[in-house]
Amino acid sequence: MMRKHIFRSALLAMTALLAAQTVSAQTIVKIGQVSPLTGELAGIGKDDENGVRLAIEDLNAKHVQIGAKAITFVLDSQDDAADPKTAVTVAQKLVDDGVAGVVGHANSGTSIPASKIYSDAGIPQITESATNPRLTAQGYKTTFRLVANDVRQGTVIGTYLVKNLAVTRVAIVDDRTAYGEGLADEVAKAVTAAGGTVVGREYGNDKTTNWTAVLTALKSKTPTGIMFAGGDTQAAGFAQQARRLGLKVKLIAGDEACTPDYIKLAGEAMTSDAFCTLAGAPRSQMPGADAFYKRFQARFGAPVILYSPYAYDATMALVQAMQDAGSTDPKVYLPKLAALKMEGVTGAIQFDGHGDRQNAAISVYQFRDGGWSNVSVVH
Repeated sequence: MMRKHIFRSALLAMTALLAAQTVSAQTIVKIGQVSPLTGELAGIGKDDENGVRLAIEDLNAKHVQIGAKAITFVLDSQDDAADPKTAVTVAQKLVDDGVAGVVGHANSGTSIPASKIYSDAGIPQITESATNPRLTAQGYKTTFRLVANDVRQGTVIGTYLVKNLAVTRVAIVDDRTAYGEGLADEVAKAVTAAGGTVVGREYGNDKTTNWTAVLTALKSKTPTGIMFAGGDTQAAGFAQQARRLGLKVKLIAGDEACTPDYIKLAGEAMTSDAFCTLAGAPRSQMPGADAFYKRFQARFGAPVILYSPYAYDATMALVQAMQDAGSTDPKVYLPKLAALKMEGVTGAIQFDGHGDRQNAAISVYQFRDGGWSNVSVVH
């Protein structure tokens, strides 16, 4: 009996030792994620964060090995509150934390200043949704983007207004962020190029809630369409106030407003004259979308809002480059990321020499039957 007890104790001790050795044999690799987790864009930011979280859970379930090492990926998530100064602070924190790569930032105004921090540290950054062309025009080899930029989005919006919606007199309003102003500038160019006329340019800021003065000024210029470049909460208030002033115009917004919350908050102001665009393909054209959307809903108890599929793919792209290089060292796997070719949830992923995704899509949506309905896709 005593011998059995001694043997059992020795067996338990050996099992515990082997388990400890297994844990210690795991190499921890941190993946950074930055988006606005507080403030008006928190819903979009949380959606992005959950896209990265789901990717990391999937990777860990596969027991990924890189360079003959068993890897455990850990999410290092930071809130930049859509504020450029905060973005620089949290970017430096991720560098100090020793992350191997970063997904984000979600906004152009935060991605642009943060990109220098990552470039100086040699850490790859893939944004799932920042669209300002300046981001990848800086020449940083560490900066990548998974969606089309504002040159393409603005061109599609301006052309669609004039050519498809027969809007020849266009007013443009933006929130004066790097995203809003940059997109508005490109829309203005495209309207003119398509043969339309920009009858007015107005702006607020990303905290503006009362657009009455702006709308009153524009009403006197008799636009037949208005383009709004800002977030979904602001777009909803803008739409309500426009309808109260009797502005019966086509109203089109950019991707930050192409959300279910815009519809919910705008309420009766939503009509079939409301449109929006997304810097990405519609769900129907994403090869892995159906499975992803279902798993995302089951895991988080909430539907996909905007760019979580792109945040998921950004994470997978970082890890695929690590596997191709046989290393989690950012400086070693960076060239493999630049040369990457892979199929993701959102489709084929390959970057051009600037770090922009090749053949990125822009989708146009119209408000129909209580939701956004895709009416056009431009590649």
